[in-house]
Amino acid sequence: MAGTDGAKREMIGSEGMVLLDMIRRLNRRSASGHLLRLIKKTHPADMAWVFRHLNQEERSGIFNLVAKTKVIGEFLSELDDAILVDLIQQLTPQYLASVITEIPSDDAADILETIPDEFADEIRKHMEREDREEVEGLLQYHPETAGGLMSPDFMCLEGDVSIGDAIGIIQQKSEEMEMVFYLYIKHEDGKLAGVISLRELLMNAPGRKLKDVMNPKVISVNTDTTQGEVAHVVSQYNILAVPVVDSSFNLVGIVTVDDIIDVIREEATEDFLQMAGAGKDREILLKSTFDNAMLRAPWLFASWIGGITAMIIIGTFEEELAKVLALAAFIPIVMGMGGNIATQSSTIIVRGIATGRVNMNELFMVVFKEFRVGLLLGFFYGIFLGVLAYFMHHDSPLLGLVVGLAIFVIMAMAATLGTVIPLIIKRFGFDAAIATGPFVTTSIDILGVMMYFYTAKLILGL
Repeated sequence: MAGTDGAKREMIGSEGMVLLDMIRRLNRRSASGHLLRLIKKTHPADMAWVFRHLNQEERSGIFNLVAKTKVIGEFLSELDDAILVDLIQQLTPQYLASVITEIPSDDAADILETIPDEFADEIRKHMEREDREEVEGLLQYHPETAGGLMSPDFMCLEGDVSIGDAIGIIQQKSEEMEMVFYLYIKHEDGKLAGVISLRELLMNAPGRKLKDVMNPKVISVNTDTTQGEVAHVVSQYNILAVPVVDSSFNLVGIVTVDDIIDVIREEATEDFLQMAGAGKDREILLKSTFDNAMLRAPWLFASWIGGITAMIIIGTFEEELAKVLALAAFIPIVMGMGGNIATQSSTIIVRGIATGRVNMNELFMVVFKEFRVGLLLGFFYGIFLGVLAYFMHHDSPLLGLVVGLAIFVIMAMAATLGTVIPLIIKRFGFDAAIATGPFVTTSIDILGVMMYFYTAKLILGL
């Protein structure tokens, strides 16, 4: 199966490059008619992928043609934020208002949330009152919460409606709704009462009431539930959409699986960037050289501070190094082994927290397990490196013991700290991914150097 998936990804990539090459060639030849026909035949998501690989001049010319098609709204909703902000300036607020009203309101809210406030306000002024109020209702929620992700276009009926009537209503209104996976049932006061899938709806007799066949145990989220928690709910319960309720348990929207896929991808990208110490801006590759450097500079500052501190520590042991110069040769491997195992432990824990596999109520067991892993690996590499140091430096027979013991202690400590730091950060309500980058490796470098030299001082009597 893995090989099949890999081949499929390669095929999609090659088709994308063929499409990109065709669009570029037609654009260079100014073959607007042929290019427009190709754009109309291409899925908006594929066109958005193409635009990520075009330069600014190519984007501007081709976008003028995309704007003439009926899929311009869906295309805008597929674009990366930085590209969207750049391209949308070419369109008038009046035209954009007409485009935005044709796409789902949650996508419209995302676009208005992304572009500059003044331009967004101008667009809203040209929208119909009903459409404007619907979009503004979504904009009141934080974009990374269930309220910001949800769509207000969903199928919802009262429990006294018969199954036959419900099917008729769905057939009439399904085109206006956001992916009719489930039919939600509400009480007369608007509160969520139950849910039934379309499959179950069709399997019951037309004369039965919805309240008699619905599932009253509805899995739902609140409007201020974070997008990460919403993704976890959808993933854990294998549902295609999750209803969103307000503080009074009134049904106000649904979050569908297509939005959750985007959330999972965005969260994973942010975690990878933070773990690498490159910030959390998903659009970092699309930013200018200066902006890119400014985003990464604060994270690298932590490494710089750690390096300066390690340098000062090494300087305080200058006399010891002068007596046994061979100690200096093993500093890189001591720091490297400690930093690597700490990063491994942190990455495992961050991933476990994100997937729900790490139980925050059993912290001791999690930490103790990684501590034992550190002991085992430290024992193995400590013996291996200690023996190597012994044969390399016969003039200092205790050096092998120093190096071996230091590696053993440092790797056990590093694995423990690499586990504890993300868990502590998570316990205080912060994103655990920030611990896996420079913060863990820098702290391990400092502590590793100190422990190495104090071990040498104790055993060698320096």
